[in-house]
Amino acid sequence: MSDSSPLPPVRLHPEAELARAALSTPLLSRAARLARWAGPDTRVDAGGGLLEEQLPAAADLLGLSGDDAAALASEAWRVAVDAGLVEIVDEEAGTVAAGEELALLTGGTPHDVLAVWLAALETVLADASVPDLDGLVDALDEGGEVDFSSLDWDPEAEAEFLDGVLGNLYLLTVSEDGPGETPVPLPALAASMIVPSDMGEPTNDVLEQVSDAMMRLDDQFRMLEPVGLVEYRPVDEELMGDAEEEPSAPVDDTDVSRYGMVRLTPLGAYGLRARLLEAGFEAPAVGELSDKGADVLLDGTAHFGQSAAQAETEQWLVRREPLAAARELLAAARGADAGAPLRRLRCQQALSLVGLEAEPALREVLDDPELGGLARVWLSERGASGVPAPSQELVFWLTIDTVAAQLAAEGNSEELQALVEGLAEQHSGFFAAAWRVEHPATAEVLEAMGRLHPDKKVAKEARKAAFKARSAHGG
Repeated sequence: MSDSSPLPPVRLHPEAELARAALSTPLLSRAARLARWAGPDTRVDAGGGLLEEQLPAAADLLGLSGDDAAALASEAWRVAVDAGLVEIVDEEAGTVAAGEELALLTGGTPHDVLAVWLAALETVLADASVPDLDGLVDALDEGGEVDFSSLDWDPEAEAEFLDGVLGNLYLLTVSEDGPGETPVPLPALAASMIVPSDMGEPTNDVLEQVSDAMMRLDDQFRMLEPVGLVEYRPVDEELMGDAEEEPSAPVDDTDVSRYGMVRLTPLGAYGLRARLLEAGFEAPAVGELSDKGADVLLDGTAHFGQSAAQAETEQWLVRREPLAAARELLAAARGADAGAPLRRLRCQQALSLVGLEAEPALREVLDDPELGGLARVWLSERGASGVPAPSQELVFWLTIDTVAAQLAAEGNSEELQALVEGLAEQHSGFFAAAWRVEHPATAEVLEAMGRLHPDKKVAKEARKAAFKARSAHGG
């Protein structure tokens, strides 16, 4: 995932709702209970961890039992320390007191609560990148330091791999054509990091790497679920059994859900976006432009998907009076720069959400060479009277502008190809007239039509027209 281009916008839930979700996550709620339980008699070791003899009491307080009770209590305590819910008062004596952040969980704003949760998330993500403790103990050298070379484990590479997987999960969740909040199969997520995009049938070696990655991710997602980042259905234990042993029940290899299913929660989407922003990615959220000018709205939503652009625009419009909003949108849509056609398309889409109160603004631009076409379309669609018929010159200009906008928004899409075929079919002399259109994108549009049209004869006409346009307009 590259940080050079913006990610699709995420639709975040309200902070109050996310803060309630954060407080109810098993890990943060346990950490808070331990922070309130800690007192003058609580003792920690040199690393800030609870002394071993105090873990049973901590586990009992949290209602934990079983073989992993002490480990879960220790993890909750570590989160409490790292998130500032507990403060080490005297490192030498190992005494503690309630941290400043503890009061924020009950008396702070939702944003304060989420900041504490984000600190807890960082602790869990760091832990998730570490191999099992038995392996670490075996790798200690004489000085008590971890010999990473003997572990066959690169901590930076492991953290980057997990970040990459979570980045792909975020992208799948926020993309308009992705699964959204539908769970993603673990094999697909692992493959997204390992199988090259141009590889046809994966080799056995690549498949083995995917399988190894799945097992690592299975452990990691089990750790990330209690902090509320994901909802996770683990890999079926039957699938991880000894290959020579008979399974206790028939195994359905075609049931992909048995190989693990993961879904990013709304809280998780908030957390990953915060981390992406911290890492320098452009990760927009729907609603961020509602208090900005129309120029920022049209440029900002230029490369949003259709539904995200509409959601952003609706939030922008709800804060404004319709007539004033329409005038501001139309003014921002003017221009001869490369981004102008797409701005006008977004303006047209925004105006489709505005009622008849905006009619005066559209009538004011009927004679505008750049806006007169979309104004006529808007007024005609609403059955307005006295709308002047467009000149042939205006029709051709609007056609070039529309195709240029679609090219900028979608590239060589199937929808654009259908539009191109329809234009050539409806107007027998289209290319003979189109090359004369005084629009900055005329040559580029005609070249695209030559690329996209399946009929070789028509495509050749389009390329000839593009050449004429470049010659005529000095392009």
